[in-house]
Amino acid sequence: MQEGDLTISSRNDELDLDMVYTFLSQETPWAKGMPRTTFERAVAGSLCFGGFVDGKQIAFARLVTDAATFAYLCDVFVLPAHRGQGHASALMKHIFASPSLATLRRIVLVTTDAHHVYAPHGFKSLENPERYMELHRPDVYQATE
Repeated sequence: MQEGDLTISSRNDELDLDMVYTFLSQETPWAKGMPRTTFERAVAGSLCFGGFVDGKQIAFARLVTDAATFAYLCDVFVLPAHRGQGHASALMKHIFASPSLATLRRIVLVTTDAHHVYAPHGFKSLENPERYMELHRPDVYQATE
């Protein structure tokens, strides 16, 4: 799929997994220190999207989904040199128009500072946050080294 100068693919064999892993495990607070084997299992069990400019991958997003009712959107990024050009918005637009995701009842995500990226696509704060619970293990990647 083409959106301006961004080409989007959901084929894992087209993704630059070395670049994605390096960026996630070294540059993001949520995946810093993630072991490569954990990353590979995550990709294998998810629906992944890559954004490409001139054949080079510059964006990524991953959804954990049952492809019927629910998805968790995570690991979304655009490389810093390519931010501010609408690539994240184009990627989100493509993802939510995908036939396997367009009829899901609920898609959730967690973000600390990118609410402005997701709000135009219909995301809003939890309607009933008191219903949500989590088991959070922030140091789990350090324990597996």
